[in-house]
Amino acid sequence: MKLLVVGSMAFDAIETPFGKTDKILGGAATYIGIASSVLKTDVSLVSVVGGDFPQEYFDMLKNRHVNVEGVEIICDGKSFFWSGKYHNDLNTRDTLATEVNVLSQFDPKVPGHAQEAEVLLLGNLDPAIQLSVLKKMKKRPQLVILDTMNFWMDTTWETLMKMIAQTDVITINDEEARQLSGEYSLVKAAQKISQMGPKYVIIKKGEHGALLFYEDKVFAIPALLLEDVFDPTGAGDTFAGGFAAHLAKTGDFSFENMKSAVIVGSAMASYTVEKFGTERLQEITKDDLQKRIDEFKQLTTFEVSLNAE
Repeated sequence: MKLLVVGSMAFDAIETPFGKTDKILGGAATYIGIASSVLKTDVSLVSVVGGDFPQEYFDMLKNRHVNVEGVEIICDGKSFFWSGKYHNDLNTRDTLATEVNVLSQFDPKVPGHAQEAEVLLLGNLDPAIQLSVLKKMKKRPQLVILDTMNFWMDTTWETLMKMIAQTDVITINDEEARQLSGEYSLVKAAQKISQMGPKYVIIKKGEHGALLFYEDKVFAIPALLLEDVFDPTGAGDTFAGGFAAHLAKTGDFSFENMKSAVIVGSAMASYTVEKFGTERLQEITKDDLQKRIDEFKQLTTFEVSLNAE
């Protein structure tokens, strides 16, 4: 199945307790595209960048068979830029600079070949833009996956509700789930969010793993314990990329395969945090990913017998 990804391609400047970078490659669509390429998924990106976006980044994506025909280049504009500093626990950060630049003019151009994509992943953007993409599709995708954040809950509530109503899978973190639902219990939060439209609700808990909710079923996965965590910036987007890519590759949207997709996404994200930006993600192979998935299995498989004498 074809996977269409709509999101940002950008520059990031990151500081963590382990070092800092100048401008490096970032953006949700970038992480998702690279993650999808590890699984050899048929993926197309729709985004916008300025004339300052290096050709080498486009070449890297093309070499990974990521279709970038839908990426608009505004030659006299500048690409989106974000700078942040992480605290010692890496769970909290301060935004030092946000320059929206060409992203403020973003009117997604969906190429003809991508307008019939079966899986659509809408990265964290203004819900009005996300809704406009759905209208540009020749037919409704079989699976619509939505990423959003508390900023849109604060500023565009009504439009966000319209977008969520047309969503099959929503991925948000625990803080956002509580704000969106008004419930502190994540079980109650997921139930309320599913009533808004999504069949599946994924609540990301950072270093504590992720939860998948479907009807009365819950699947929980821990996060791997890693020796080196340098930069968590793109972890959530990488998770979404691995998750969506697995579903597009298999064409199976059952709860059981959603569980597998959560594991694939989590395994992929565990690599991203090991270096700054997309550097580590660009290095891994499908075999590397399988090894990490096997580690998840070892971490969560056990047998208990209470009948021993």
